[in-house]
Amino acid sequence: MWPFDKSPVVPVLRFNGPIGMASPLRPGLSIAALAEPLEKAFTLSKCSSVAIVINSPGGSAAQSHLIYQRIRQLADEHKKRVSVFSEDVTASGGYFIAVAGDEIYADPSSLVGSIGVVSKSFGFDKVLKRLEVEYRVYTAGTSKNILDPFLPEKPEDVARLKEIQSHIHDIFIGIVKERRAGKLKAPDGELFSGAFWAGAMALELGLVDGIGDVRSRMREIHGPKLKLKLVPLQRGGLLSRLRRLPGTTAAGGDPRLALADDLVSAMEIRALWSRYGL
Repeated sequence: MWPFDKSPVVPVLRFNGPIGMASPLRPGLSIAALAEPLEKAFTLSKCSSVAIVINSPGGSAAQSHLIYQRIRQLADEHKKRVSVFSEDVTASGGYFIAVAGDEIYADPSSLVGSIGVVSKSFGFDKVLKRLEVEYRVYTAGTSKNILDPFLPEKPEDVARLKEIQSHIHDIFIGIVKERRAGKLKAPDGELFSGAFWAGAMALELGLVDGIGDVRSRMREIHGPKLKLKLVPLQRGGLLSRLRRLPGTTAAGGDPRLALADDLVSAMEIRALWSRYGL
């Protein structure tokens, strides 16, 4: 950029991947990873806009809420307009973050919504019984091993989980209603069922404000001479983990166990994306 270039510069953040979940090559989105890039984006330019491009199937409710809150804090502090753009998927926690925007745009083929809460697990108790393996658990606290996948499921444990899910769902719904006040065009039972829609359908329901992409929309607001400035997230992946001390992890454990844990996380993330056909 030339020293006397007066073109408006719009900082752009790209939030790509699951929230609070890690894979070998792409650690998940979290407030710890995004705090510094967010701060930079809101102070990088005198332009009145900050753009956020989201491609996320969701993940941690807590991390989604924390990221949402930080965006709104910075937007209010620096008097910036936040424009959010959905790419392939802006669902569940991804949509939670999206409503931090003053406007939300989507591609016609984007998948948007999934305003709900889900917990997944497996039950291995019958497998252990078939293998004649005795599973032993010792706890202090009657609910310490609630929903243990190696023990038979208890109705009271499931009821407890659903109560927690309902509480988290209510928080999510409340924020969507607050941020999209006057824009939502369908009954609560439809909007907050956990269903998701293509971008054009999401527009009809009031979940997004329009169909478009970041460059086109920013040109509408700031003129054709604007410049988009990508703010890197600088998140380390598998290679950075392998650069640690040979034979150890940062915590001093076996690196093979860390890689095994990464592979399990990768499978969980793959399952999260596959729900949306990706």
